[in-house]
Amino acid sequence: MVSSSSSAYQLLFCLLVLVFTPFPSHSADPDPLQDFCVADLNATLSVNGYPCKPKSQVTSEDFFFDGLSKEGNTSNVFGIDIASADVQTFPGLNTLGLSMIRVDLALGGLNPPHSHPRATESGVVIKGKLLVGFVTTDDVFYSKVLTAGQMFVIPRGLVHFQLNVGEEKGLFLVAFNSQLPGVALVPTLFATTPAIPNQVLTKAFQVGDDVVNLIKSKFGA
Repeated sequence: MVSSSSSAYQLLFCLLVLVFTPFPSHSADPDPLQDFCVADLNATLSVNGYPCKPKSQVTSEDFFFDGLSKEGNTSNVFGIDIASADVQTFPGLNTLGLSMIRVDLALGGLNPPHSHPRATESGVVIKGKLLVGFVTTDDVFYSKVLTAGQMFVIPRGLVHFQLNVGEEKGLFLVAFNSQLPGVALVPTLFATTPAIPNQVLTKAFQVGDDVVNLIKSKFGA
């Protein structure tokens, strides 16, 4: 007959196992099972990612990337340029669970409201003065104006933005805990292919067809 104290210890052990077991829903990319897996971007087969390049074809160059070294062209409607170092531009990141981007902002430039469905974002301001903000699922808005050397974090999947509110060009670097964080831009609701029906957008934003059509025209839709 099992004693009550023994049953209590067994229950406690089971609870501890549940608490400390890493569930997939609580993590980003899976942990790697080898030292490295440089992505073969030309492979015809892929299972939730990229297969590995044969080790015999791997060189030192696969682990270095200079795509974040140059200032971007910000002469566009948002005044922004983004250079990405993710698995698609830097195959050496494959299976390592991280990526980075460089964001250049013109005076008044905006990184428009967007979210990253597969990653938490952590950034540091290199130059300029930025208003950084995000909105929670409870519709609470958190924001702060940051200057060079200051850091911010955006929880995974939440809508956020960065606005240059300074008197010079802005520059910040961002790291993600995913090799391919993905991005969902809020403005692209008006520029999808095929187009989202006007009746959906007019009802969602409580505006008329004329407003929706005007916004669509700005995005060439």
